[in-house]
Amino acid sequence: MTTSELTLPQSEGKAKGKGDRGTPGRRRVLGAGKQLHAGPLTYVVLSVFAVVSLAPLLWTVIAASRTDQRLAQTPPPLWLGGNLFKNLQAAWEQGGLGTAMVNSTLVASTITVGTVLFSTLAGFAFAKLRFKFSSTLLLLTIGTMMIPPQLAVVPLYLWMSDLGWSNQLQTVILPTLVSAFGTFFMRQYLVQALPTELIEAARVDGASSLRVVWHVVFPAARPAMAVLGLLTFVMAWNDFLWPIIALNQQNPTVQVALNSLGTGYVPDQAVIMAGALLGTLPLLIAFLLFGKQIVGGIMQGAIKG
Repeated sequence: MTTSELTLPQSEGKAKGKGDRGTPGRRRVLGAGKQLHAGPLTYVVLSVFAVVSLAPLLWTVIAASRTDQRLAQTPPPLWLGGNLFKNLQAAWEQGGLGTAMVNSTLVASTITVGTVLFSTLAGFAFAKLRFKFSSTLLLLTIGTMMIPPQLAVVPLYLWMSDLGWSNQLQTVILPTLVSAFGTFFMRQYLVQALPTELIEAARVDGASSLRVVWHVVFPAARPAMAVLGLLTFVMAWNDFLWPIIALNQQNPTVQVALNSLGTGYVPDQAVIMAGALLGTLPLLIAFLLFGKQIVGGIMQGAIKG
């Protein structure tokens, strides 16, 4: 091989490289690594949204630190007072929030685990398994979301009474262990995020259905499971309609206990706000502890999608 033959590919490569730098595709690749910077308007808009979103929580803290007489005056207070801990203690004792916090934690955690588990399994079945009447069953599941929950209160209460579960926590837990929304949510996510080839490869390797679910489906569905778990926990913690019907003040959840703070001829608004603040704190703590993992799971799912 001669010297000219050796140098010819190099010159062609240089010429080809010069031509690539001028193509739109090459320019897109070079610009893909650039970091986008937010302008001043972006910070202004985000600051306004943050203030508006935090305003109810800030007012709850301010009202919980004042007296009922000061809250009735005009203009209303705009800064913290000196009665915060006094009102918190009064709300804790009057509402029996110690037992209520334990009950709500147990109820919300059990409902969250059950909803996430069953919704993921049902969503996987609707998304990737083939069986008769799958489309019909999916439509029926989605159709239950259109029924107002108030219509089910009377038959559900009669059913729980027949089981002898009145004023017990399982009365609140059992009817909400499965969620039509969670099933539809997980089904829509797994259709895109879980390749069918991955399941077939696991089957070829001899994996059982349980191993496929544990080692393939759950890891792929983890971002959506985190989001569904957070939404379910918040909804279960804040649920009021069914717990106020099914439970009493001797065995309440937080929302049922807070309802007792508003009784009386002249309800103490400051104590009510203090109780609302105590009922909100566990949700804020949970988000502060697990918010980064949840947001990271969402971003991971978005990148994989």
